[in-house]
Amino acid sequence: MSRQETAEITALQALGWLVGQPEELGGFLNASGASPGDLARLARDPHFLAAMIDFLLETDDRVLACTRDLNLPPTALGEARQGLPGGRDPHWT
Repeated sequence: MSRQETAEITALQALGWLVGQPEELGGFLNASGASPGDLARLARDPHFLAAMIDFLLETDDRVLACTRDLNLPPTALGEARQGLPGGRDPHWT
């Protein structure tokens, strides 16, 4: 399995978690411009998955809640982000 495939699996798990968090999901949908009806289609897009992981990585609380609930190590989302498009590019913010 490639690094991107592994990253996409983790991202899909995280998206499933996000869908179960109405307040967090609403914030992500507002930020992304997506609608709930778009999620199934967009879940196939690695760039969308990268944006969703970026949203989760914005706060430690999201990262810790998501990884705890998915029984993943806290580093899993950051590692997944590195395997998705743009994940290895430097961020100068």
